[in-house]
Amino acid sequence: MFKRIAQTAGFSGLLAAIVLTLLQSLWVTPLILQAETYENSPATAPVAEHSHEASQAAVHEHAHEAAEPAAHSHDSEAWAPQDGWQRTLSTGLSNLVVAIGFALMLAGLFTLRAPNKTWKGLLWGFAGFATFCLAPAAGLPPEVPGTAAADLVQRQTWWIGTALATATSLGLLAFAKHWTLRVAGLVLIAVPHLIGAPQPEVHSSLAPEALAQQFVLASLLTNALFWAALGLASAWFFSRGQQPA
Repeated sequence: MFKRIAQTAGFSGLLAAIVLTLLQSLWVTPLILQAETYENSPATAPVAEHSHEASQAAVHEHAHEAAEPAAHSHDSEAWAPQDGWQRTLSTGLSNLVVAIGFALMLAGLFTLRAPNKTWKGLLWGFAGFATFCLAPAAGLPPEVPGTAAADLVQRQTWWIGTALATATSLGLLAFAKHWTLRVAGLVLIAVPHLIGAPQPEVHSSLAPEALAQQFVLASLLTNALFWAALGLASAWFFSRGQQPA
């Protein structure tokens, strides 16, 4: 069983990571590079500093003393992959690690309730997309560089809580037999959004609003295709490893 889980996670994770990296290279990365031109533009620096000083958020300002030091940092002494093959390779390796991790999760769940048909892997993929992308994005949508954001710890806490609540809710809705548990699932999925995601004191972005909206759409669709590929591949590889009765 452990060999079956490992093989499923390895092969399906590799396939899904390739799909995600290709989609990001063609669609998402160009939008990030375009947004970074606004973030690095000298003409926008005074506006950004004034906006962040007024809001006391100090996010993405050029002094880089924000609460999220690792995001969009441009420290000249810190190494960062250059645009081109270095950036693509770095993104691909990161995607591979994440994809294998999610594939291990799916393969582990398949040991409890395996899909009897490959196409049902799409349902598991949709559940993963809803849990880790769609539900968190309802409160914290993907952001381009140069966007003001709330405290990092608060956002991480809300994201984790939302993912856990969504996963539990989907499990209750799909597998619970008593109607009270399904009602509890409906209530649970709404709790994080009733609480509300942490927001910055002043919403500001150096990139145009149209570019930010394109980035949100591209990120969500790219992740939807990634999860579809991961769900299908995981179900197919897991079923291949099943011993005949």
